[in-house]
Formats: sequence, C-alpha cells, structure tokens
Amino acid sequence: MISFGEVTKRTWDVLVVGAGPAGALAARQIALEGASVLLVDRATFPRWKVCGCCLNGSALATLASVALADLPEQLGAVPLRKLSVAARGCRAEIPLSSGVSLSREALDAALIQAARASGVEFLPETNASLGLVAGDYREVMLAHAGQQITAKAKLVLAADGLGGKLLARQDDFSAGAEKKSRIGAGVVLPTRPPFIPPGTVFMACSKGGYVGLVGLEDGRLDVAAAFDRQTVLDAGGPGNAAANILAEVGWPVLDGLADGPWRGTAALTRQASRLSCERVLVLGDAAGYVEPFTGEGIAWALASAVAVTPLVIRAAEQWDATISSEWSRTLQETVRNRQILCRVVARALRYPALVRMVLKLLKFKPSLAMPVVRRLNAPVHLR
Repeated sequence: MISFGEVTKRTWDVLVVGAGPAGALAARQIALEGASVLLVDRATFPRWKVCGCCLNGSALATLASVALADLPEQLGAVPLRKLSVAARGCRAEIPLSSGVSLSREALDAALIQAARASGVEFLPETNASLGLVAGDYREVMLAHAGQQITAKAKLVLAADGLGGKLLARQDDFSAGAEKKSRIGAGVVLPTRPPFIPPGTVFMACSKGGYVGLVGLEDGRLDVAAAFDRQTVLDAGGPGNAAANILAEVGWPVLDGLADGPWRGTAALTRQASRLSCERVLVLGDAAGYVEPFTGEGIAWALASAVAVTPLVIRAAEQWDATISSEWSRTLQETVRNRQILCRVVARALRYPALVRMVLKLLKFKPSLAMPVVRRLNAPVHLR
C-alpha cells in the first residue's frame, strides 16, 4: 500500500473517491487499461454498510463480464431461491432464479483487493475535498491522520455514495431528495433465527415502510429497511419501527432487534443535479438512487463502474465538453432506465390495500411476478 506522503510524487491518471462497489470496480477496470489509479475512502475496511447484501442476477452478470464470476462463491455467498413477502393478513412466496446474499464487509473488501491486484493504489481512512482545475489535471485535497496533502489527477471519479460531499461546493451541484422519500436503516444481528431459512429473502410491508431479512454467509442476519421518517419518530427509533412492522404481518419479533446498533442513511430516492464538472465524473449512488428491493442497488453500482471505464480512459488522455453529455446518456441507458421499475414498485408499496390485493393473487399464482423478477435480474447491456 502506498504511503500518504508518496501520493504527491506523481500526477495520477485517475483518482477515485469512494471504495464501495462502484468505486472499487471502476478503479480495477481502469487500472486494467493501463492507467495509474489512486483509490481513497474515509472508512476503515472491512466495513459494514446499512444495506446492499443481496447481489441479484444482474449484479452477478456484471461481475462475470469482468472475469469476477467466481468471486461470490469464493466468499461463501448464499444462493437465493425464494422471496417471501408479507403484509397484514396475507403472504406470498416468489421463486428467485438467481442471486446471492453476501455481507458488504466481504464484498467491498474483495473488490478492493481485486483492484489492488490490478495495480490500484489504495488509501483508507482518508477524506477528500475537490480542488481547482490546474492545466490538464484536477487538484484533490486529502486528509489522513492529521496530515493534509494535495493530490493531482487528470480525472476524478466521485463515487462517494448517497451522502457524498465531494461536489457539494461546486456551483449548480446538488443531490436533492425527492419529496416524501423514505430513509434507509439497517442492523446485522449475530445469528439467523430458525424461521428464516438460508436462501430466502423475507420482506414485511406496512404503510410506514418495509423490512427485509436475509441470512448471510457467516450465519448472521442482515436486516435492512426503508421507513417513512414519521414512522421512525412515532416508534421512537428504527429498531422499534422494524419490530412493529414484523409484528403487524405476524412474524416473530427478533431478539435484539429493537435495541440493536442500527444505522441510517440519507433519503433513499434522490437525484444528482449534475453528473460531471470539469475533469470530474459522478457514478454509483452519488449519481442518484431509488429504493431497491433485492439487490438492485449493487447491480446499478457495478454496471455504472464498467460503463464509465471507456469514457474515463478517453477523458484522462484529453478532457473535452462532449464527455459530460456522453456520460449522462450512458448512465441513462445502463442505470436510470432500470430504476423506473423500482420507482413504480416503491410507490405501489405505499398503498397497503393494493399490496394485500397483489399478494393474494401471487399466493395462488406466483408466476404473475416473474416478469418483474426477470426484469430486475436481467443483465445490463454494457457498450
């Protein structure tokens, strides 16, 4: 691993801010093209994330397209075979043809390791602030362990997530949340209870939000939820809100759920006003996000990482104004068009009567859900 002081000794082709799935995979793919890449993240790894422990068929297809098909299996990922959805008084089970559950600690660390094996230099526990354009490079101020330096890169990738601040001070840039957007919350419990078998995703739906439960590769239980803000306030916290929803649909309340170490997210459905500025491209969750259900968020992140690579190589050689518009079109084709279905489902889940009606139909004919399942799991067409 490169030392902090050595960063300033060269001008990097690409500096990637954010080492989640989008940032780490993009860094790897760019390095494989022969570019010098510095990857930084403010966190210590391995690290836990609120949600995103499911990789659906689309995510797995993207990994396969970049010669990482074996990665989930090597990490012990649990194949997903069924989605069990419940609301007050009704429940349905939907078969899943593909997908796995895998902790974010394992996935993120493995993608970073794959990036480093491809020549990427990595700095964890490092905060980044965007600086000025100076000739043919962009400055980025880095802070680590009380030290501050200025790095230089021909191109910067902003992959710093939902609450990313790298571009917050740029003119006309914002990542505003949609009105009434739900917030994310999650916790990992130390053991998977017997009523949740391996390979099944459980989803409990209520007017105030929904709670997903799935077993991880190491025997723990991942709990990920999307709540209306008022639901959390009325319940006195996300743990109580989740417990209330599980009780409402008739599922056992989990030991440690209410008082577990819950973490929250920024508003889930949000859109960046801009996807680029001079010598900077935005990707992953930082570019925009919609409430996901069974791994869509990770799939979008991985797809955007692969899609951005050819543009990054071109931009690092010679930045021009057409790169911004081309990246907007590419992201629209690879990610945003796929988010439309999740928007529709998320809005439908706000109407309990509609949810119960759909679940009653699916209970007797699960195949009615298969067009949606296939659409969510379909591989992304990458140019």
